[in-house]
Amino acid sequence: MSYTCGLLPVLEQGDDHHYEMSEYEGARARWCPGCGDHSVLTAVQRLLAAEQLIPEQTVFVSGIGCSSRFPHYMKTYGFHGLHGRALPVATGIKLHRPELTVFVAMGDGDCTSIGAAHWIHAMRYNVDMTAMMLDNGIYGLTKNQTSPTTPQGFKSNTQPYGSFLPALNPIAASLGVTNASFVAQTAEWAPSHLYATLRAAYKHKGFSFVRILQRCPVYTPSLFQRAVQDPANITLLVHDDGVVTPDLEKIYQSQTHHDPRDLAAARALAEQSDRINLGVFFKDPSKPRYEETRRVAPRTPVERVALLEKEFARYAV
Repeated sequence: MSYTCGLLPVLEQGDDHHYEMSEYEGARARWCPGCGDHSVLTAVQRLLAAEQLIPEQTVFVSGIGCSSRFPHYMKTYGFHGLHGRALPVATGIKLHRPELTVFVAMGDGDCTSIGAAHWIHAMRYNVDMTAMMLDNGIYGLTKNQTSPTTPQGFKSNTQPYGSFLPALNPIAASLGVTNASFVAQTAEWAPSHLYATLRAAYKHKGFSFVRILQRCPVYTPSLFQRAVQDPANITLLVHDDGVVTPDLEKIYQSQTHHDPRDLAAARALAEQSDRINLGVFFKDPSKPRYEETRRVAPRTPVERVALLEKEFARYAV
């Protein structure tokens, strides 16, 4: 495990300081040229600047994979952890420090394979954080292995004759989880929609799950290419309580007015296989949040030590 939490110059700045995008930029991103991760990084830095989030009160948590280098490229606090374990770490951070703003960056294998159980239960716990699943349909960092979202028939190093199984549908799976409160889908090649979706996710009170479609320029450059080249293959889900991007209306003329409070309609849209739907599928801020249902009164360090000693005394011989 590695930790990224540089002591930032902003710690010395006053409350009236206005943060520029450049002040959220960490190390130079080392993703491949053309990788969709660059687009996501820019959208996130733009979001932090728009919301004027204080860097030392913002945390990015990741697991393992190309996308999981995210904390290194943000000038905030960060935790670069183990494969598939970003969500339990992020949950612990938010429960212990509820005043912090927490973002999670995961890949498709990181989230839906080794981290699948954590993903499902994080949805159910509904802790207030924003989870981004950067989905390029392949294990890219470890050089081209089939992931749960790899399209059926797609050839990889682990399945050279093509992926055996139909791809997992992360949106449909998320919508089937008890207590899910925010589920959305966007794409790295539509930056204004990407930004608007992430902003809607950030403003939602509860666990916001955002699947971000992207292409790996090395291993899956053809993934979603039909939709990229022909906007008619994409439908925007529009609603005042979802995502509205007027600047994309001329490009994506196929639009569906979808009320994100309608779970049955959201599930039907998620199952459509003939086109790609982008937008907020479901949103319900009334769902109970774990940090509210298990709220613990703040305790001083002395009180915490006393409670620990009392518990340890139970097992003394």
